[in-house]
Amino acid sequence: MPETAAVPPVLFVCVHNAGRSQMAAAFLTHLAGDRVQVRSAGSVPAGAVNPAVVEAMAESGIDISAEVPKVLTVEAVQASGTVITMGCGDTCPVFPGKRHLDWELPDPAGQEVDAVRPVRDEIEKRVRCLIDEIAQEA
Repeated sequence: MPETAAVPPVLFVCVHNAGRSQMAAAFLTHLAGDRVQVRSAGSVPAGAVNPAVVEAMAESGIDISAEVPKVLTVEAVQASGTVITMGCGDTCPVFPGKRHLDWELPDPAGQEVDAVRPVRDEIEKRVRCLIDEIAQEA
């Protein structure tokens, strides 16, 4: 069995992979480190991460300026134990045996940083709860 099997894989998915899923992946990576394998993707990825999201995350001490939106693949879902969707609706594949969560959060697309901050803070809160859940399952 590979060494990484003990590290739970988590995939965050939103439509453009330019806001919510990028923030969630960054928070989980920042807070859980190598205790979790983190991916993010979008059903219709944007060309770049939302600049207001980059700014809001920088205010929290996390630099995501080098991140690039990635396309959602069936392989990414299959490789993940937990899949957390954020507004991608029916475009996210569902596989038996995977833990699926849907976090309903406002889309920060086209918003200024003032509107992104509350979304960022809610995502951080949910990621902290997720870390606690993962730790209990381990």
